[in-house]
Amino acid sequence: MNRTEFVIVTVIVLTAAFALGWFVNWLIHRFTRVTQADLGELERMAQSLHEAEETRDQAIAYIHQRDEEVGREMAQLQAELRAAMDGLRSARHESDMLRHQLEARGS
Repeated sequence: MNRTEFVIVTVIVLTAAFALGWFVNWLIHRFTRVTQADLGELERMAQSLHEAEETRDQAIAYIHQRDEEVGREMAQLQAELRAAMDGLRSARHESDMLRHQLEARGS
């Protein structure tokens, strides 16, 4: 094989390798290309996710608000219960005193 034949074979091999590489690159991009429908679907999914996150945040805020309201109501009810129990205790004590006074007078 002389020098000219070697150069020609080298050029053919390099050209074939370049063409094969270009073809494989084109094929890969052809099969992995994102279509407009896929982009639309991704956009719709992103919008749905955003709406779901907003709904979740609103629900969390509502729960915190209700928790604070229930806590305040519970504290108020406990205070009312303590006042009622104190009043009942006083009324029992007073009725016991009156009962003892009546028993003392009646004897």
